[in-house]
Amino acid sequence: MTIVLLGIGLVLVIEGLVFALAPSRLDDLVAMMAAMSRDQRRAVGLVAVTLGVVLVWLSQA
Repeated sequence: MTIVLLGIGLVLVIEGLVFALAPSRLDDLVAMMAAMSRDQRRAVGLVAVTLGVVLVWLSQA
């Protein structure tokens, strides 16, 4: 359970930094994502999930 809380906390810190330090770049990113097709967004999401699982696995090894 502590690892889950650690993971959620790290995600919130990183996302909070994006909102605090680069809000205009975030607007650009949202516009770029809106221009992508559903399949492209799904592929980006699957790559992000895969990378996240690999990083968690490596951190536990």
